[in-house]
Amino acid sequence: MLRAGAGAIPKMRQPRSEGGGSPDASDNALVQGTLAGDGKAFEGLVRRYEERAWWAAYHMLGDAEEARDVVQEGFLRAYKALARFDFGMSFYTWLYRIVVNLSIDTMRKRARLKPVALDAVAHSLAEPDPPDAPGQRLESEETVAKVRAVLAKLPEKYRAVMTLRELDALSCKEIATIVKSTHATVRWRLHIARRMFKEQWDRLDRVARHQAKARTLDPGDSESAPH
Repeated sequence: MLRAGAGAIPKMRQPRSEGGGSPDASDNALVQGTLAGDGKAFEGLVRRYEERAWWAAYHMLGDAEEARDVVQEGFLRAYKALARFDFGMSFYTWLYRIVVNLSIDTMRKRARLKPVALDAVAHSLAEPDPPDAPGQRLESEETVAKVRAVLAKLPEKYRAVMTLRELDALSCKEIATIVKSTHATVRWRLHIARRMFKEQWDRLDRVARHQAKARTLDPGDSESAPH
């Protein structure tokens, strides 16, 4: 992982369930139970993956309420389509595919995608667990907000793979399954996304330095200005 200053996304901690591209026997048992009419079985799947699915949606959308709506709709669609579930794949990968596609649809519905307001997201991205020692936070609120602003500028297909790789820590193989693409295509998109991210990050740095220099040269002290 490159440092943030070099254009990579700083890690944001989130719950990471055990899982992968391979099917999970306990997940499959819950799916089979649901199909057999056991309502509590699907509740078990929701409890197992709801929080992680929320993080996936939130990382893409940058909006907590939108992420909750997407996850709710995602589980509803998964429930309705459960009879077509392929037991040869991981349930959470299948669910992620639904959630990611719904997140992309949500971004498209925004029509004119605007950068996320810095003060609108900074307060809601505190890590769920305290750092091991004082002063060891992985990201400041300012850095997290800057990450959101840069991600918002990336085209959807690049934003999706970078979010899933850098923030959700999925492998390129898992991402390929989720976005219905090849492993090679995902790796190429990730390469392009990282380059675009670095360019946008550096651009924000230059703007920030320019603004800081302007404030230094012209402090705008209205009290000392002549009347």
